Amino acid sequence: MSRSRIPMQWAQRAEPEFVQLLTPDGTRLDHPEYDISLTDHELRGLYQDLVIVRRLDTEATALQRQGELGLWASALGQEAAQIGSGRAVRPQDMIFPTYREHGVLYCRGLDAIQLMGLFRGVDYGTWNPAETGVHLYTLVIGAQTLHATGYAMGVLRDGAVGDDDGQAVLAFFGDGATSQGDVNESLGWASVFNAPVVFFCQNNQYAISQPAARQSKTPLVNRAAGFGMAGIRVDGNDVLAVLAVTRSALDDARRGQGPSLIEAYTYRLGAHTTSDDPTRYRPSGEVEAWREKDPVVRLRRLLEQHQLGDAGYFAEVDADAQHRATQLRERVLALPDPAPSSLFDHVYAEASPALEAQRAEFVRYHASFEADAFGEGEPRWAKH
Repeated sequence: MSRSRIPMQWAQRAEPEFVQLLTPDGTRLDHPEYDISLTDHELRGLYQDLVIVRRLDTEATALQRQGELGLWASALGQEAAQIGSGRAVRPQDMIFPTYREHGVLYCRGLDAIQLMGLFRGVDYGTWNPAETGVHLYTLVIGAQTLHATGYAMGVLRDGAVGDDDGQAVLAFFGDGATSQGDVNESLGWASVFNAPVVFFCQNNQYAISQPAARQSKTPLVNRAAGFGMAGIRVDGNDVLAVLAVTRSALDDARRGQGPSLIEAYTYRLGAHTTSDDPTRYRPSGEVEAWREKDPVVRLRRLLEQHQLGDAGYFAEVDADAQHRATQLRERVLALPDPAPSSLFDHVYAEASPALEAQRAEFVRYHASFEADAFGEGEPRWAKH
């Protein structure tokens, strides 16, 4: 089955298929290739995921505005792209995120406080990729696609592909990263060696302040044809379609059918990060038009239309999300400052003698300031 592969001769002129299973007004659509059957419980679970992730996200933004976080990269508006893809992975799969996949980490079972410590600057991220199946956040644009491709090559060499129980890799990046050499090198290498990796591009329409039209003349998914892999464009605000498309692509990868590129067409409703002012480069009318396609609202409409949730149910979900946000705030404010010597932790898998010597010297140097503070010696600055 072609899985919506884009013929290479069409790469410059074809408008790719836009996979959608749920319209903004909550209407459920069928699709000949990418359909999905979910129980009522699963549909409600997806809605709860969306609401919880959004509420924790807005709480993190508020914490940063109040000086409790150093920075925050909001995923507001992109929840369906993240929850849909996050719920598509299996326990044996490995995920390589950027710095905005908060919903994916939630699906992987990580505690939100682990992200808060990272953005508060008190730790380096406290989760173990080998245990959680998701690597640490990457701030270098596109670099994680290299890591993902290398990991997928390891999976391939270990023979962990070829059937439904195989392992697959999911690599996230944004529209702006498609202009990076690392991403294009990863796509080329993965295709040539048939690596079991799915490249998931969240096209949120802006690379900081630069619109996607300045990144590519043609739809980003069309690049898949140039690398000889499957390319699928999906409504990134439709959690059902994202789940179906990502699950299919991962299944293909673990069966040994090689890599693919997913373009999740979505929109960043918030700022690029809390250091950004999006009103300087995009019109308010554009933002409002995308609010009409809100991923949370459209799934709620589906639940309402099928009598899967009443006012009491939705109030209960909101209350649970608010409780989690309140708890998160309390835990953030209680985070301890790190020991200065922790600067030397996790530099290498195993600390070298040289590193330990540097740590010891730093500890002595730092202790000298404490001695000076208690009048036990001449101020260190006076000795130089």
